[in-house]
Amino acid sequence: MRILAEESDRGQRLDVFLQRRLPEFSRSRIQSWIKQGLVRVNQRAAKVSAVLHGDEEVEVEPAPLPALHATAEPIPLSILYEDDWLVAIDKPAGMVVHAGAGVSSGTVVNALLHRFEQLSSVGGDMRPGIVHRLDRFTSGVLLAAKTDAAHRALARLFATRKVRKIYRTLVHGAMEAETGRIEKPITRDPVNRTRMTARLASGRTAWSEWTVLERFPKASYLEVLIGTGRTHQIRVHLSSIGHPVFGDRLYGAPVETPGLPSLGRYFLHAHQIEFQHPFTDKLLTVTSPLAPELHGFLAAMQALH
Repeated sequence: MRILAEESDRGQRLDVFLQRRLPEFSRSRIQSWIKQGLVRVNQRAAKVSAVLHGDEEVEVEPAPLPALHATAEPIPLSILYEDDWLVAIDKPAGMVVHAGAGVSSGTVVNALLHRFEQLSSVGGDMRPGIVHRLDRFTSGVLLAAKTDAAHRALARLFATRKVRKIYRTLVHGAMEAETGRIEKPITRDPVNRTRMTARLASGRTAWSEWTVLERFPKASYLEVLIGTGRTHQIRVHLSSIGHPVFGDRLYGAPVETPGLPSLGRYFLHAHQIEFQHPFTDKLLTVTSPLAPELHGFLAAMQALH
């Protein structure tokens, strides 16, 4: 691929420039190509940090990612619910749902493959059983499908917004009201591609409803119902109104809070998921108790005030 840098690109780092021009590829993948010598600027190899003048010809020779294979690993899983069609696990914070760039082991998928003989194949070889995801440092209820029929049925429920998803979170600042609703589209941040943003007019429709469960002088413990499942949705929405989630430095939370222990994650927990079971037609409600480290942090907050 040949890409011409223009005057408006002057001063940009090479990897940033390419990620903006080739948004379908991650920045880490582009950086890998540069380090492998697969990117040339005016026919010469360049460094990731090279700064463009705005009149270069950049050649890119994309390289395929090495094949990843999901393998079974004897990783403990906490099962909240199980039947012939699906399973709900209690995902701990720090555990990635499935393999991806830089992560090939220790995932939820690896654990599921070891625990169950059968998982749905709809998601492909790398994501067997996975119907939806939680961020790495979000804990709580996560569903997985055992059969292809269950996977398709659950996917339809998620797509038609018939799955009720409730989270618990602790945010900085005192909420002005007892309840509220945030309706802001969410899109990838054009400056920092690891972030999402709700500060632009463009993006995918998203809404979140919050209710105050407990108040503190400079914090609020919330229950949040989301009607859509956008990337980083709760974190982005709450940050956009000036209330970042505790521990979430990516979206503006301070590194630490005086008088409180280090959290080591952000305070966001998938507390409950509820839907009409596609095969028994019964209303299924699965609840995850607050993760121990979050419970301890909340107790410390209560003791402080």
